[in-house]
Amino acid sequence: MIKNKLSLVALFVSSSILLSACQTTNPYTNESQNAKATNGAIIGAIAGAAIGVASSSKSDRGKGALIGAASGAAVGGGIGYYMDVQEAELRKQLQSTGVSVTRNGDNIVLNMPNELTFGVDQSNLSQRAKQVLNSVALVAAKYDETKLNVLGFTDSSGSDAYNLRLSQVRASEVANYLMSQKIDNQRISSEGLGEAHPIADNATQQGRAQNRRVEIVLTPMPKG
Repeated sequence: MIKNKLSLVALFVSSSILLSACQTTNPYTNESQNAKATNGAIIGAIAGAAIGVASSSKSDRGKGALIGAASGAAVGGGIGYYMDVQEAELRKQLQSTGVSVTRNGDNIVLNMPNELTFGVDQSNLSQRAKQVLNSVALVAAKYDETKLNVLGFTDSSGSDAYNLRLSQVRASEVANYLMSQKIDNQRISSEGLGEAHPIADNATQQGRAQNRRVEIVLTPMPKG
C-alpha cells in the first residue's frame, strides 16, 4: 500500500513536470531550454508533498502528499514564471543599451555601467541613463509585485568615506528617477556600497571601469 502511494506521488510529480512545459524556446537564441518556472514547480512539488505527508494521518498520507505537491508546484511555478516573463520583457527593452540582464534564481540583476549613468565624480543622471530607466519603469509598472533594490558601487580610487558617499548619492538618484516615473516608492530601496563587492580587478583601468556601476536587483515581493 505504501509503495502504491509513493508511486502515485512520483507519477503526479512526473506529470506536473510534463504539463509545466519542460522545454521552452529562448527568444534571443532560439535554443530549447528548461523553463525556470518548471524548476520552481519541481521544487515546490517536492516540498509540498513532504509537508502534505507530515501533516496527514497515516491512512491519508498518500492523499496529503498529492494535495501538498499540487499546491507546492503551483506556488513554485508561479513565482518562477512571473520572473521569467519579466526577464524576457526587460531583455527586449534593454537590447543594445549597454545594460546587462542576469538571472540569479528568482532575482533579476540589471547592471548599469558608470559610463552609461554618470560622468566621472558626477551624480547627475545622463540623458542616456534616463532613457534606460524609462524602459525599466515601463516593465516595472506592469509587474507590480516586484521590488526594485538599487545598489551603487565605485572603484577603489579615493577614500573609503568618499566612495561610500558617492555610491549612496548615485543609488539614490536612480531610485528617485524611478519614483518620478510613477513607480510606488514602497517598491523601491537604495543603498550605496562604495568599493565593496568589486566584479573586476581594481588594479587595472578596465577593471575599475567595470566596478563603477549601479545595479538594480528585481526581487519578488513577499506575499501577505
